[in-house]
Amino acid sequence: MYPPTLVSFAVDIAKHGEVVTPELKTPGNKLVQFEIEKDDFDIPMYESVSALYGAIHELIVDKTIVSAYALDAKGVAAAMSKMAFGNKLGVRIENGVTKDELFKNSLGGLLVEIPADKLSVLDERELDYDVVGTVTETPSFVYGDVVISMEEALDAWTSKLEKVFPTKAEKGTEAVNSDCYKADSVYVCKHKVAKPTVFIPVFPGTNCEYDSTKAFERAGANVVTKVFRNLTAEDIRDSVSEFEKAIGQAQIIMFPGGFSAGDEPDGSAKFFATAFQNEKMKEAVNKLLHERDGLALGICNGFQALIKLGLVPYGEVVGQKEDSPTLTFNTINRHISKMVYTKVVSNKSPWLLGATLGATYCNPASHGEGRFVAPAEWLKKLFENGQVATQYADQQGNVSMDEEYNINGSYCAIEGITSPDGRCFGKMAHSERRDEAVAMNIYGEQDMKIFESGVAYFQ
Repeated sequence: MYPPTLVSFAVDIAKHGEVVTPELKTPGNKLVQFEIEKDDFDIPMYESVSALYGAIHELIVDKTIVSAYALDAKGVAAAMSKMAFGNKLGVRIENGVTKDELFKNSLGGLLVEIPADKLSVLDERELDYDVVGTVTETPSFVYGDVVISMEEALDAWTSKLEKVFPTKAEKGTEAVNSDCYKADSVYVCKHKVAKPTVFIPVFPGTNCEYDSTKAFERAGANVVTKVFRNLTAEDIRDSVSEFEKAIGQAQIIMFPGGFSAGDEPDGSAKFFATAFQNEKMKEAVNKLLHERDGLALGICNGFQALIKLGLVPYGEVVGQKEDSPTLTFNTINRHISKMVYTKVVSNKSPWLLGATLGATYCNPASHGEGRFVAPAEWLKKLFENGQVATQYADQQGNVSMDEEYNINGSYCAIEGITSPDGRCFGKMAHSERRDEAVAMNIYGEQDMKIFESGVAYFQ
């Protein structure tokens, strides 16, 4: 049972080309503070505020303002720190700025970054502003004789709750082998289709079917989604019949992410796996793979489903064996949601033909059970066969057991694996969630072209 809870939030719309992110961009730029006008009772003068915000919007559109942060009760000092943390650029605070001005309640105001040669634009518009600092390449905060390094500031910000709510369970950071497997050949489809059909099964708790559909349609495929209904025995029988027919007409089956049946009672993707162990559906999937050269893809909860069904690492619906690889609870023992970097270490799979071998890609991850574990014999076999497709890495492609990057503690930092011939591919990070205006402030390539590669395989 949950206590009565009110969740309230606001949503607005904007053109993505007119949005700026808060992290500092370029050394030499100036940090400028805009304060809003208030009356004697500390109430905003709304006409004045509206005019200021309108002018700031125009400055963002014409690229005068390159980053911005909405100030709050914690003031300018907290805001400039968070802006600096993003790219680890420093700030030299102007000598004329007092301590009171750095820390006073500035709710409603804005702190923005502007190239130094564009400050005259603010004067031309007759805007009231204060230059409070300069962006520096040296990662430190300088105020008079006081110098605080970036490491000191980050530690002060992140360490206070570390004992209560740790960000890492394991302290190890040892390097992990990440030799790339270069296949002599990749499985070639013998049953060509101009526009393949993708079947996406939807179960109670699944939540990534829309993103997955959009990704495949953008890549040029037809997509069919059907919901597995389970309120009555008749619903289940009808769903099995509908799924069997849909799989029979598809070239690709894609298990989407989410939390099917809340991942209860026996762990992640149990509902997925139980349903697809039905003889009719099991036979339909195996026919898709073995008679029509079909493909299977599973992301996050869908990867968990592929593992439980045996589609990875075996390549057919055989279920899990006692020594099979599996996915279990993250080492931190809670749900993790963050952007992760993954390195492509094999080109054996048709799903990865559009990716660059050895390159690193960035995608969001969101899971509680994503830790890949397997016996040593299996790990050796997977690497030797080129079935380890992707590994967690840092931005430079270095693979290690550092939980900052290997976020769930996976053995050998494994993020995704394939079937022996590469046609079944499971991974944890959500490659389907990338788009033109998504994660705009995250650096690094985000598109592995998985969906385009899957469609091109049939053409």
